[in-house]
Amino acid sequence: MFDGLMKRPEGLAYHGLAVGYTTLAYAVGLIGLFSAQTVVNFGATLLLAHGMTIAAYLVHEAGHNTVFRSVRHNAWLGRAMSWLCGAPYNRFEDIRFKHFRHHVENDDIVWFDYEKFFLGHPLVFRITRALEWCYIPAHEVVMHAVMAINAFVIPERRAQRRRNAVVLLIRGGLFGALAFVSPKAALLYIVAYLLMLIVLRFMDSLQHDYEYNLTLFSRQRSPHTGNRQWEQEHTFSVPWSLQHPWVNWLTLNFGYHNAHHAHPEEPWYRLPAIHREMFGDDPDTVVPVIQQLKIYHRGRTRRIVKWNESATEAPSFKGRAFLQAARRAEVYGGNAASFLTAH
Repeated sequence: MFDGLMKRPEGLAYHGLAVGYTTLAYAVGLIGLFSAQTVVNFGATLLLAHGMTIAAYLVHEAGHNTVFRSVRHNAWLGRAMSWLCGAPYNRFEDIRFKHFRHHVENDDIVWFDYEKFFLGHPLVFRITRALEWCYIPAHEVVMHAVMAINAFVIPERRAQRRRNAVVLLIRGGLFGALAFVSPKAALLYIVAYLLMLIVLRFMDSLQHDYEYNLTLFSRQRSPHTGNRQWEQEHTFSVPWSLQHPWVNWLTLNFGYHNAHHAHPEEPWYRLPAIHREMFGDDPDTVVPVIQQLKIYHRGRTRRIVKWNESATEAPSFKGRAFLQAARRAEVYGGNAASFLTAH
């Protein structure tokens, strides 16, 4: 029965495993937050965070219609997974629309000008920078906070205010009930959510050298629209490991980003093979994970905004030069590129 619904026959096993894992991890992790044993709390928090992370990447898969034959069925999955990863405030269709434009126009297309926001709110910027120095993903929290009230701050989404308010009431009520029953469990849930944001941002940070443009609700198109050669030159792969491909399953192979942009219609489990077809096993075509970690550490406050006084210390690398500089850990990476935020 399910084989006829799946886009690919083998997808039932691969996608089924991913959906089953994230649902089980979320449920078991959430229950474990209530345990009186610290070691169980620790493991449950990590499990919950990873369940949320896989749910987020399944939203991405559903957005590309790689799971089911029907666009409608993919949307159902995307909506369900967005509730698990804390991103149901946007309509799934808005998430998909923004991400499709990212692929078609080879651009980071947004509505929210976060640099202008920080420039106009210096205290928020100072707090954000201090928290980022402590490895707390405050910049992403700001982005997700805007997502949570998007229909109330984005004029073009005014018609969605009722839906947005209902989602806020439901999620706010559920979290309030959790905090009432167990403040410790509520705190650990927040920790798990922040860990998910850290993983998602870490994976996104070096995958493109795009600037962001405020054209989400505009008819204006990027000058690089449809230019596949330019797209590949400015897209970079950041797998956890080429020697041990199974490790990349921890983030549904999202690090094989050149392969994903070359074939965005292909599911996550086919990306390693596509990467090998494109690049073989050449390590010079990817950013090693140790360099990714160095960049994440060194640039944690400098990459918040370009007008940060420290940002002028970094040369501006583009294309092949960016890849080579990233392999030397000489770039800062980027923030605020999550596919979950449709603004």
